[in-house]
Amino acid sequence: MKAKIITVSVILLIAIIFLTLSMFVVDQTQQAVVLRFGQIVNTYSTPGIHFRTPFVDNVVKFEKRILLYDIEPEKIITLDKKTLIVDTYALWKIVDAKKFIETMKTIGLAESRIDDIVYSNIRNVFAKHSFDEIISDKRESFLKEVTTLSRADLENFGIEIVDVRVKHADLPSENVNAVYERMKAERYSIAAQIRAEGQKEAQKIRAEADKNVTVILAQAQSQAEKIRGDGEASATRIYALAYQTNPEFFELWRSLSAYDTILNNGTVIFGKDLEIFKYIFEVK
Repeated sequence: MKAKIITVSVILLIAIIFLTLSMFVVDQTQQAVVLRFGQIVNTYSTPGIHFRTPFVDNVVKFEKRILLYDIEPEKIITLDKKTLIVDTYALWKIVDAKKFIETMKTIGLAESRIDDIVYSNIRNVFAKHSFDEIISDKRESFLKEVTTLSRADLENFGIEIVDVRVKHADLPSENVNAVYERMKAERYSIAAQIRAEGQKEAQKIRAEADKNVTVILAQAQSQAEKIRGDGEASATRIYALAYQTNPEFFELWRSLSAYDTILNNGTVIFGKDLEIFKYIFEVK
């Protein structure tokens, strides 16, 4: 009886060990590949408990989440022949575990491949643009192009490049001062050109304004002379009509108007022999 109990216990223990070795768990952040003698037997991307053949099958698990690979800073040459040290990183994930294990085998090899492809695309894309464009807001569109190219290059490896970003892009320390001085000289040149164009435009505007002033004054003077001439002609006609209507009254009115002018100009010496004062001496 005791021997049977021991035998049953041993069998149960072996069964438990065998069952334990046959089971493996894949959580929601993982995907698994089952290998048998190096050949892919099955892949699992859903979480839960799965089974394998103990001592024969090997289970390799990979992340389903987005991974970050920090690429070493590298030198690139821009379109205007300036050297930049670009520090980039890539966000990526394994989307096909079967392709990944067949081509890349390990995460380390995958990161090495990502490094080569992403750097190659950054170098090629940035080389088509100037230094000023790369450090401007346009860089966002350049990085989208790099991401698209890198994603296409790596899709056959079961890898998806989610995004490529630049942490910073710096000039080599030995070139900073030279580039700074060159940029300053370029800005001074552009500023001088803008000022010269502004002065030229200001002179043109002033000349046009002076011409318009001259034309307007001449037109105003001509109009004033015409109005003055018309007024004098009208006055002459009125005087003539008044004289024709009553010559004696008109002569009196003219004399009185003259008196007003003469008497306002200071001391006046009267004389009876002066025709203009005849109305004064006739007053009784």
